[in-house]
Amino acid sequence: MPDSEFARRTAQVAEGLKERSLDALLVTGLPNLRYLSGFTGDNGMLLVLPGQTTLFTDPRYEIQAAQETACELRIAKGAMTVEVASALARLGPRHVGYEPARITCEVRESLNSRLPPRVALESAGGWIEELRMVKSPQEIERIRRSVLTNSRAFEQAVARVRSGMKELDLAAEVEYRMRRLGAEKPAFETIVAAGARSALPHAQPTSARIEVGDLVVVDMGAFQEGYASDMTRMLFLGSPGRKVKRMYRAVLEAQLAATAAVRAGVNVASVDAVARKVLKAYGLERAFVHSTGHGLGLEIHEAPRIGRTAKGRLKSGMAITIEPGAYLEGFGGIRIEDTVVVTARGCEILTPTSKELRVI
Repeated sequence: MPDSEFARRTAQVAEGLKERSLDALLVTGLPNLRYLSGFTGDNGMLLVLPGQTTLFTDPRYEIQAAQETACELRIAKGAMTVEVASALARLGPRHVGYEPARITCEVRESLNSRLPPRVALESAGGWIEELRMVKSPQEIERIRRSVLTNSRAFEQAVARVRSGMKELDLAAEVEYRMRRLGAEKPAFETIVAAGARSALPHAQPTSARIEVGDLVVVDMGAFQEGYASDMTRMLFLGSPGRKVKRMYRAVLEAQLAATAAVRAGVNVASVDAVARKVLKAYGLERAFVHSTGHGLGLEIHEAPRIGRTAKGRLKSGMAITIEPGAYLEGFGGIRIEDTVVVTARGCEILTPTSKELRVI
């Protein structure tokens, strides 16, 4: 990401301080910190004031931070809260926003105890996450590359599936392939679940073996250049019966209908409602137990949520998943998921992998 992109983002935050009755913003969430500065280390805080942005980190990241960010750097030799409190006392802001969901109680109390009485920490939660919802063209290209790597890894891993293979072995193959193709790491713990276990939406892979007659759910994602991808596809070993085919058709129709409903200005709950309407027509509305989708980017789960009670409207440039599913205890589950980018007239489906049931 070019330095100008980070400068634009911090300038946008600095300009927004006044309307929030703040003098400064202290950013402690690492994805938010990366979004504003480009810093990829796992220990840091970012202080944004009008005309000045300071990154605080520790000596392990002194060289890395200098290479990754154009911010002023402060290297804390001891507790970072001491360094931050000292800077706040020196710079003089009275109302400092902080991220309550991105800071531990211990760190907040440590910082608060070191601040002058005139300095108050005030909640500014969700501000940066809101900015992150709409992706820049550079971010969309990174997500696109992550999606392509993820899909290529799926194809390579599925080519090795055989009856008797363990769920854990397929999950390991998926993650090995994505790393070989350029991913830094999985975006989440890869889900592989076979047979009746496929009815567990977030099943962890086990030593259970994939056998003929099994439905197999593979939910996988990669982090590449810092950005996440997410995809779910279904396998079947052998010849699927009528019940499997009907259930698969229902979920596929729901996924296609929800995708077709995506466009800028649409209420997020209405997209979810479209998927549920299709599944209800098949008598599967109660088998759909999660939301239709979610945003992704620097984190695998970001705003907006595409759910029954979710609020807000889609905007052009949002990257979201569309992933309805149906799960029947004792039988199995089916989920189909793509990553898409919202446009003014619809959406661009980034996931190139066929949505047909993969029969092995």
